[in-house]
Amino acid sequence: MQLRSWRHFDFLLFGAMIVLIVFGIAMIDSAVAGNPELIEAQAVERQILFAVFGLGVIFITTLLDYHLWITISRVMFVVIIFFLGLVAFGGETAFGAQRWLDVGFALIQPSELAKLTAILLLADYFQRNKAGAGTLGWVFRSFLVVFFLTILILLQPNLSTSIVIYVIWAALLFASGLSVRQMIVFGILALVLAAVAFPFLEEYQQQRVIQFAFPDPEARFGTSYNVTQALVTIGSGGWFGLGYGQGPQVQLRFLKVRHSDFIFAATAHEFGLVGTLLMLAVLFFLIWRVLRAARLAHDMFGALVCYGVATWILFQTLVNIGMNLNLMPVTGLPLPFISHGGSSLLSLMLSIGLVESVVARHKMLEF
Repeated sequence: MQLRSWRHFDFLLFGAMIVLIVFGIAMIDSAVAGNPELIEAQAVERQILFAVFGLGVIFITTLLDYHLWITISRVMFVVIIFFLGLVAFGGETAFGAQRWLDVGFALIQPSELAKLTAILLLADYFQRNKAGAGTLGWVFRSFLVVFFLTILILLQPNLSTSIVIYVIWAALLFASGLSVRQMIVFGILALVLAAVAFPFLEEYQQQRVIQFAFPDPEARFGTSYNVTQALVTIGSGGWFGLGYGQGPQVQLRFLKVRHSDFIFAATAHEFGLVGTLLMLAVLFFLIWRVLRAARLAHDMFGALVCYGVATWILFQTLVNIGMNLNLMPVTGLPLPFISHGGSSLLSLMLSIGLVESVVARHKMLEF
């Protein structure tokens, strides 16, 4: 990459990401303060380690022409399938699912990288098959890409990550030429398939949906308890919060999984409505910058990569906030860049590096 192309580097996008990561590390530190559990006590150090490593990944990815990822993505597909197979049949178990590989210094979640792999493979497919846009064969062949990625993820079981990948697929279908009428038809089919598949879900997955529809406010454990505590935590924050590290719901550990799934509630508790809205403003600003990169891209592949990344971040944000507010069933989807999770953070930072690579080359064809 020529040095002159660095002038197109999106420093606003990069800066928004840094603000979110630093804020996330601070909130994780507050959430686990005084916690004797080893896995949570080391959460801050691990998050910082992954963030620093991710910065190097961003700059290397920006240097590389994003078209190289067409070839790399095929290698990633094979590697991801291999590691997902290892996880499905011998990974580390937590919260009723096998999702992690123990590599010694950290637990790695290959399904997080599967999201970006799906984006790259689908963007390449839709660019190469523009002529068939909207046909059933075109849709079906693109479906096979996500099917082979998600089948092993579903075996973990990890329904939420699989849903993210299918949402990305639907968004890229629409961006590549699927009509609104066709999208409505496929949406109805998806709802029918979800209803048919419900009896075949794992028991804990069924319970999450049932408890969302028919909550038990007296529950002392489980999903209903977590959501009730999240609502209490959010409501007690008021306009300006109780202060960083001062919220009793967080510091006395009434709020569970507060450093990952329910970090949004912890933020509202300590910084209030005003602080939470500021955090969300930065997050949505980042998403807007990614969509801007899609508009600037000089080819369909680059644009679809950016649209896919924006969809990924936006969907996970809405679902995480929704479950904290009891507007959606509880899932394990983290709040992007803020929730604890090294694999999630590193995958997201790699995706931002790809977006930066698209932005840096959006005028490379000018003479």
